[in-house]
Amino acid sequence: MSIDRKTVDHVAMLARLALTDDERERTQEQLSAILEHINVIAEAETSQVPATAHILPVENVMTADQSRPSCTPDELLANAPAREGEYFRVRAVLEE
Repeated sequence: MSIDRKTVDHVAMLARLALTDDERERTQEQLSAILEHINVIAEAETSQVPATAHILPVENVMTADQSRPSCTPDELLANAPAREGEYFRVRAVLEE
């Protein structure tokens, strides 16, 4: 399959590319070669090949959730630069 210059110009416009005449010609040749390779691949006999989403079997690798003791608020806030009760104290982000 061959790509014409109009198609190259359209693709370049969509990609926001400013191509010179030499670049247009080279791009036309390269896109045509890519489409020829795709056509060769499309001719391969694949009727006996099952459809797959992954080449390896996929299994759940997540572990079950387990509850465990957490830190106390005092332990968590021990290194805080400022605190107010059981909360971090931060500078206001929004102006009133």
